[in-house]
Amino acid sequence: MRPLILISNDDGYTSRGLAALIDAMRPLGDIFVVAPDGPRSGASCSITDAVPVSYKHVHSEEGLKIYSCSGSPVMCTKLALDQLLMRQPDLIVAGINHGSNASINVHYSGTTAVTTEAALHGIPSVAFSLNNHDPQARLEHLVPICTHIAGLVLEQGLPYGSYLNVNIPETEEIQGIRVCRMAYSRWVEEFEPCPRSRGGHYFWLSGEQVDDEPSDDSTDLWAMSHDYVAITPIMIDPTDYELIQALKEWDL
Repeated sequence: MRPLILISNDDGYTSRGLAALIDAMRPLGDIFVVAPDGPRSGASCSITDAVPVSYKHVHSEEGLKIYSCSGSPVMCTKLALDQLLMRQPDLIVAGINHGSNASINVHYSGTTAVTTEAALHGIPSVAFSLNNHDPQARLEHLVPICTHIAGLVLEQGLPYGSYLNVNIPETEEIQGIRVCRMAYSRWVEEFEPCPRSRGGHYFWLSGEQVDDEPSDDSTDLWAMSHDYVAITPIMIDPTDYELIQALKEWDL
C-alpha cells in the first residue's frame, strides 16, 4: 500500500505553493488535500466552536483528492483526520508557504499550525516555506528539495510530538541544507495607523522583523541569509526544563 500524505496550507487551496507541494509529494504516495477556501495567513493554531465548518470537493484523480474548507489550517487538518480520511496518514505536509516562517514566525504561522496539529496526533510532519511573499514566485526548483526531505521523513520517522520547520531562501543557487535552531527575533512597529473620515484611526498590522542576537551560523535566519535551506526541528512541548530546576530553589 502506498503511503498516504495529507497536505494543507494557509494560503488557500488555489495557491501556487500548494500546487508545487502536490507535485513534490506525488512520487512518495497518494495525496489527500484539505486546504482553506481562501488565505488564512497568520492564523496560527486558531480553532472555532462558534462557527460551523464546511468543506467542498474540488478535484479527484488517481492518487489525488482535493477539498477546500471554510476553516483555519488547523480546522482543515482536524476535519481531514476526524471525518474525511479512511485511515491515518503516514505523513502530513504544509505549504509551500509564500513567505518565511523562520524564527519567531513559527508561533504565528498557519502553515506550521498544520504541522503542530500533526505532532499532537503523533504523525510525522513537515512545514515548507519560501522566503518570498510574491504569490507568483518561481517554485519549480523547490520541488526536488521538498521531495527529498519528505522522503527522508517517511523513511526515518520523527519522535512523537516533533515536526520539521523547513525554510527555503529566495535563490535558485541553493548552497545546501543546514539543520538549525530557531533564531531569536521580534516584530517592531507592528501597527500602521490610518485616519478615519469620521475621526480617530483604524490600524493595519504591519511591522518589521528585528534580530535580537548577533549573527550566529547555528540559526535558521543565518542559514537562509547565506542561501542554505534551514531545517529546524520543533517540539510541541514548550516546557522550560532548566527553569524547572531553578524554580525548585525559590522559596515557593
